[in-house]
Amino acid sequence: MFSNFADAANLFINIHIFLAIAFGTVLGLVFGALPGLTATMGVALLLPLTYGMEPTTGMGMLLGVYCGAISGGSIPAALLNIPGTPSSVATTLDAFPMAQNGEPGRALGLCIVASMIGGMISVTVLALMSPLIASVALKFSAIEYFSLGVFGLTIIASISDSSIIKGIVGGLVGVLISLIGIDSMTGTVRLTAGFSSLTGGVDFMPALIGLFALSQIISDVTKIHDKRGDGVNIKVSKAYPRFRETLRHWKVWSSSSFIGSLVGAIPGAGGSIASFLAYDQAKRMSKTPEKFRKGHDEGVIACESANNGMTGGALIPMMTLGIPGDAAAAILMGGLLIHGLQPGPMLFDEQANIAYGIIIAFFIANIFMFSFQAVGIKLFVRVLQIPRSYLMPFILVMCMLGAYGISGTMNAVWVLLFFGVFGYFLNRHGFSSAPVVLGMILGYMVESNYRRGMTMHGGDWTVFFTRPISLCFILLSVFAIALPFYRYWKHGGKNKTVESNAENPL
Repeated sequence: MFSNFADAANLFINIHIFLAIAFGTVLGLVFGALPGLTATMGVALLLPLTYGMEPTTGMGMLLGVYCGAISGGSIPAALLNIPGTPSSVATTLDAFPMAQNGEPGRALGLCIVASMIGGMISVTVLALMSPLIASVALKFSAIEYFSLGVFGLTIIASISDSSIIKGIVGGLVGVLISLIGIDSMTGTVRLTAGFSSLTGGVDFMPALIGLFALSQIISDVTKIHDKRGDGVNIKVSKAYPRFRETLRHWKVWSSSSFIGSLVGAIPGAGGSIASFLAYDQAKRMSKTPEKFRKGHDEGVIACESANNGMTGGALIPMMTLGIPGDAAAAILMGGLLIHGLQPGPMLFDEQANIAYGIIIAFFIANIFMFSFQAVGIKLFVRVLQIPRSYLMPFILVMCMLGAYGISGTMNAVWVLLFFGVFGYFLNRHGFSSAPVVLGMILGYMVESNYRRGMTMHGGDWTVFFTRPISLCFILLSVFAIALPFYRYWKHGGKNKTVESNAENPL
């Protein structure tokens, strides 16, 4: 392996490869920071430009876009409560409250360092553990996907605010929304209310942008109208990467990065699930779980370590098995194919110098990603000094352009507007948008894989408990549900969460 890396390092004598990676990373940061312009769109946009490049140079530029976009999504998530990418939804839970508390520079500093750590660990996992993780991911069938989805839904209790009941209701609403469209098993159209535009289901990205971005815009406009829109106390002088504070929480970023890498290696799971799982795990490990959702360091570090750890994990099945881990990895696999490289086990044998060169390029992309954000952090924080009455119209236009660009039709814009109003009323009545998003992500996954698994095994429900991986996820789900009740019993029914729910049960 080390000799292969040494041979691959010779490909980086040319400065053009560094310029290509740097350009891709900058473009990725822009795509990640603007709502609606996802990592997948950025990689797809640059793919044609790689035709005339050397394989390592072209793949390096695409990987720069990938890393930059995933990390760049934390910028609007922390400063404006608007996730730039789906992977940054969980980041809003603690990064934005920290910014509201007058420390936007600190929030971004934690995000930047955690992103770099997660990315570096994912590179290491990709280089050293690819065959092992790929073999485990290959064992996932409908049974394991169902159990993973059920485990994911138990996170709703962790990401809910003071009321678990409202979190559960929000999650169920998200599950219901995810079921709109054509039934994958029978082909029956369901829950469309007669609207033909909903036959294909609700577009997730426009709905996500509406729930977070447009609802935030409506809320800000209301506050400005009521003369209650106070700006935050911006500490630009303290806007720098937080190495010492991040490294102090080594248990959080190490576990979250590995969670991101493992989940990323499971085809179809994605960064959203990885960041939510890591957030839930960090909250359970924490000695101060009551600080989460109030601007806690551990919550920010967990989310950003996980969603950037996912990037390397998504490349594992793509490079070793020819199975992309997510949509962006699928386009990256297309980049390999157009250069005459066949993803799969033989890639590391027949084209070892290029395969290991891609891993080195991925490492360099993470360095560039950190460097550009560290230099620009003070500039990012100054966005909050722009009057909201000027900033919000610009964000609204970008949201609508991004939603329209996803499908090329006005249906996505109508979905954006509907969920923007819906999200505003959710927040106004004390419901969080995060459980709704989690339900939308996992609802269809749980329902379709349950029915598919039951069909495959002749209606034998015990198969969910006899397959080892599925049983592990089910036991984790039981533990996740039982733990809050144990804590309640241990404290004599007098913990803060339950007391707040007793005062306001809804």
